[in-house]
Amino acid sequence: MCQSCLGMHSYAPVEGPGVGGVSLLPVSMAVLGIETSCDETAAAVVCDGAQVLSSVVSSQIDLHSAFGGVVPEIASRAHQRLLPSVVARALREADGAAGATPDAVAATAGPGLTGALVVGVSAGKALSIAWGVPFVAVNHLEAHLYAAFLENSGIPLPQVVLLVSGGHTMLVLMSGHGRYKLLGQTLDDAAGEAFDKVARLLGLGYPGGPAIDRLAAEGDPDAIAFPRPMLADGLNFSFSGLKTAVAVYLRRNPEAPAADVAASFQRAVTDTLEAKALRALRRCGTRNLTLAGGVAANSELRRRFKALDARTFLPSRAMCTDNAAMVAAAGWWQLQREGPSSLGVGPDPSWGMPGA
Repeated sequence: MCQSCLGMHSYAPVEGPGVGGVSLLPVSMAVLGIETSCDETAAAVVCDGAQVLSSVVSSQIDLHSAFGGVVPEIASRAHQRLLPSVVARALREADGAAGATPDAVAATAGPGLTGALVVGVSAGKALSIAWGVPFVAVNHLEAHLYAAFLENSGIPLPQVVLLVSGGHTMLVLMSGHGRYKLLGQTLDDAAGEAFDKVARLLGLGYPGGPAIDRLAAEGDPDAIAFPRPMLADGLNFSFSGLKTAVAVYLRRNPEAPAADVAASFQRAVTDTLEAKALRALRRCGTRNLTLAGGVAANSELRRRFKALDARTFLPSRAMCTDNAAMVAAAGWWQLQREGPSSLGVGPDPSWGMPGA
């Protein structure tokens, strides 16, 4: 593993919940990240919050596709079965056969599916005890904010982050590490949830986002005038009405080309996300904009945001979806600010954006 991160270390005091309120942390650190918030079993090793030494993701799509969505009990059992080998592979790929251990363990503690979170948090605590290293409970939403930092180390702050995924759609002002302000969020369905539901209406299966993205490439995005929800209203989002508009259109036009429906729906979503993001930049007085979350892998959204008159940062598609590298990176930054988490901390399935 990276010799600058593992082996002999110098240590620096960090304010936090250690003995006497101070914890000694290595100046240079390798953090093992664990992600089990939903249906991806992932582990990664990241050095100093920036250098990805390994990133392993085991997808459960095949287990859930027959049900058209994630089944929580199936997800948690799969995490129990898969996590040991995923962690072992991440450590092996990061360090070969040298046998070095990480300097800290970070695990997603929320938000997410309760049973799935329990698996990752329990494993993270057990490994931290076995290795005698700090444990960090990481917020999944905050972790997504750090995905772009793994590939763009020079991202300036403050920045506006558009976090758009299957469970969340929100605009966040990140003025510093650990300093966030929630600018707007969805009032009903998240954008990714709307993608999945429209894909189901079109018979495209699960997961819906990639399926609609592929089909939309064959259609006309101007063929159907679907609504742009709350386009002129502040920074909050709403996608349930758009989903309903697609369902009504399909009932009235059963022979409509599926590719045109997919393209027109996708255009309505991206128009809305772009308009809200630009409004947030103006209100915050910054030109720094970052995409985050699974929907940030959408090809049209990426193309549109690259063309904006802004300093736009996009994580790679692999870092948009749930992964443990972003968890490890967020854990590293949290250790620098706050020190280790208490081993008494438990999963919080409804944990919101910290400080927002």
